[in-house]
Amino acid sequence: MHHTDDPMNIILSIHWVLIASIWYFINGVLHSIAVIRNHKGDYDRELLRLLMVGHLLIFSGLILFVCYLMVLNKIQCGAIISIIVAVSMLVFCAMIYPFLKSFGTIAISIMLIIVCIRAYRSFPDIYEIMQNYK
Repeated sequence: MHHTDDPMNIILSIHWVLIASIWYFINGVLHSIAVIRNHKGDYDRELLRLLMVGHLLIFSGLILFVCYLMVLNKIQCGAIISIIVAVSMLVFCAMIYPFLKSFGTIAISIMLIIVCIRAYRSFPDIYEIMQNYK
């Protein structure tokens, strides 16, 4: 069996970065559309607060897309930034948990952390690479 056919390599694929990117982005867009459709009245603090949730999700999705391009090129920073985004998304999910149980986002964020730790350890060390350019 070729190493890429290993079930663990398929399950723990770096494509989870792309999956998370799309998931966060689409959920942010859908959330923002729902907020704007359901809002009555003028622009106020409540609308701003609700739109910021959509903004956070959209921004996180866009950042993860750039990270996906980085991990495809075995750039360690893409994995590190992905972990930071996933942890912040888990914190966000914990904050909204009493109101919304975002089990899909929680599961995807956990997979993202696992995959990125695994990828980071397998990528070339950026510090060693940069020593050649001093």
